[in-house]
This record gives sequence, structure tokens and C-alpha cells, in this order.
Amino acid sequence: MFTGIVRGLGRVTRCGPGTLVLACPFDVAEGASLAVNGVCLTVREVHAGEAIMDLSQETLTRTNLGTLRPGDFVNLEPALRSGDELGGHLVLGHVDTVGKIVLLERRGEDVIVGVSFDPKFAELVADKGSVAVDGISLTPFCVSQGAFRCAVIPYTWQHTNLRYRRVGDRVNLEFDVLAKYVCNWRER
Repeated sequence: MFTGIVRGLGRVTRCGPGTLVLACPFDVAEGASLAVNGVCLTVREVHAGEAIMDLSQETLTRTNLGTLRPGDFVNLEPALRSGDELGGHLVLGHVDTVGKIVLLERRGEDVIVGVSFDPKFAELVADKGSVAVDGISLTPFCVSQGAFRCAVIPYTWQHTNLRYRRVGDRVNLEFDVLAKYVCNWRER
């Protein structure tokens, strides 16, 4: 379980079929859960500040991790420990879909990020609700069928990989878990 509060930026050092190797700015242990761009992965090995993780075909199909290249920055968050602050919202690390950045616009100190996604997920996004974008807990507004916007404050902009993103980039989206349960219950 995670909160969507990014704790550091990692840098891809190697990626290959089914493996991701990151330079990690904080200590992680073998067997630990680590959210990478919002995807819950298990650290297989740790060597000299690098975390090595396996990527299943399911993960490569459903996320943007398969498009990573050496040098790319990724958002990192270690799993919650009992008693940790829930500063963002509950994030499971189970990406629902990949969206696309359609807007990056400065408004004073903030940056407005617009994201489009498959409209079949529209009922999971509420205006002023919660969404994780590449693992970052954000508040959507201007929600429409298959799109939303988020205001990104300067701290978040400077401490996440959003500052390296461009219009057209793909981002992992995890919609609010409570919305998913309500929709699932309603469909039964």
C-alpha cells in the first residue's frame, strides 16, 4: 500500500526483457515493495545503490514501464509501514490504464497537467476526487469523458518526474480504490 507521495526520483540504469535496474536515492531491501511510476514492484536484488526488479508481461502490457530507457527518471515510493502518515490517498500500485499528457500549461507558480484516457474508465474519476498519475497523488478537476486536469504545485513539480514530461508522453493511471469498489458493487 502506498500514498502517492513520491519519496524520490530514481534513474533507470538498465532495462531489458523482464528486468528493470534503477539507481535509487534511498535504501531499499531485497523483497521490499517499491512503487515505480505508481507500479508496485518487488525488489529482487540490491547492489551498490541499484535496485533490481522483475517485470512481468502483464506489467509491461498495462503500464508505461516497458517504454523506459536508460537515463529516464521515475517516481519512487516505498511501501507504507504501520503508523506512517497517509499524506496523499490510498494507492495500491495496481495501474488501471495508461493515459496520455495532452496539456502542460504554466499558471503562475503552478503547472496545469491535462491527461486523456480511455473513456471506459470515466466513472472512476470524480471532480476533486483522487487519482495517481505515475504514482503521484493528484486532485482531478475539469473532469470529462476520458480526460481530466490537475494543478501541480511547485514542490511536486520539482520533486517528481512530471518536470521531465512532455505533451504526448504516456503516464500510468490508478483511479481511486473506493470508486472501483463502489462501481464493482453497483454492477453486481
